[in-house]
Amino acid sequence: MEFLNQILALGPTVMMPVIFFILGICFRLSIGRAFEAGMLVGVGFTGINLIVSMLLNSLGPASEDMVERFGASLTVIDAGWATSAAIGWSSPLIPMVVPGAIILNMVLLALKRTQILNIDIFNYWLILLPGSMVYYETGSLALGTAAALILYLIAFIIADKTAPAIQEMYNIKGVAFVHATCGVYVPIGIAVNAVIERIPGLNKINLSPEGVIQKLGVLGKPITLATILGAGMGVLAGWGVGQCAFLAVQVAAVMILLPKMVEITVEGVMIVRDQAETVLKKIFPGREFNIGMDTALLIGEPCIIATGLLLIPAALFISIILPGNRMLPFVDLASIVFVISMVAPFCKRNMFRIFITGLFIVTIALYAGSNLSGIYGVAADQANVRLPSNVTSTELGNLVSSYNTPAGWALVKLGEMIGK
Repeated sequence: MEFLNQILALGPTVMMPVIFFILGICFRLSIGRAFEAGMLVGVGFTGINLIVSMLLNSLGPASEDMVERFGASLTVIDAGWATSAAIGWSSPLIPMVVPGAIILNMVLLALKRTQILNIDIFNYWLILLPGSMVYYETGSLALGTAAALILYLIAFIIADKTAPAIQEMYNIKGVAFVHATCGVYVPIGIAVNAVIERIPGLNKINLSPEGVIQKLGVLGKPITLATILGAGMGVLAGWGVGQCAFLAVQVAAVMILLPKMVEITVEGVMIVRDQAETVLKKIFPGREFNIGMDTALLIGEPCIIATGLLLIPAALFISIILPGNRMLPFVDLASIVFVISMVAPFCKRNMFRIFITGLFIVTIALYAGSNLSGIYGVAADQANVRLPSNVTSTELGNLVSSYNTPAGWALVKLGEMIGK
């Protein structure tokens, strides 16, 4: 556990270059070429993390001020994905779940049930968290492990099904996303798109980035939209002109710089991926393979950033008006861009449809988060996880992550039923 924690403490920016260097050597790249690929991935992820951190640091205070300004008095506070990841990676399930997840991937590949070699090890916390909640609720390591691996299997099935559409829209060949949060919400995007297609009038609304630019000209360009949205969030937060202008520039910088960092990361990924395809096709003729990656590669798309920004005030509003909701979206508000990233291809890159899907996603997360707040607090307590400074005054049992999905919620509830 100590060794594993030391490796994980390095974070994706160090883990990913090492993984890609090793993969490059395994797939017969020269040492120099494998080093170049690994470092490009590392530099790209470093850039992505810096830009996302800038976004979170800029929008975080705005979100807090919006919460205070609109006077939301909800009792369950969103503790954020970093807290959830810490809980997952402090879980007693790690010795069972981590090897089990790797073995499951190998078995699926051997049985030709997947095309994905998933190297996104850091995001195992997404399956460790609900598994841990099942364990702490039932006291059964077997049930907790089973819940985690079932969720991982669901994520694999969705990743294989969504890979072609995602690769086409994002123009990234040979990658897939075994993501137990973002992937689980894809069926909602498919359902929303299908319903809108059948509603006269709504099915004519086209808010793709290209369509907006065509109608609005310079006002519809991503950098302009980002500037307007950033300034608008500052106004909603009750900020002065100077603060609004600063936030507008920060958000515009994210809109322009993030795609550049994604391009650098993809360049490194493609070096290894293309070589892997060459080698694997000789060994397994007729088979296709994808590399499982983090959804950070997807959030540089303008329709994702713009819609994610629009969803921040919307999430605050619906949290107040939803009957029976006890949860206040807070720390993870600025991370909404991640949870809508995999639905975009199935909403035809139409920001209107992605926004409607996002409202459903936020609604589900709020209700699931409210319901699981007690056991989440127990999991945080048992893991001795340090809470974010802006929520330490809240009673521990009332904390919950906003990354609760319908699949995760269902598995925790099923574990509770079986455990009883």
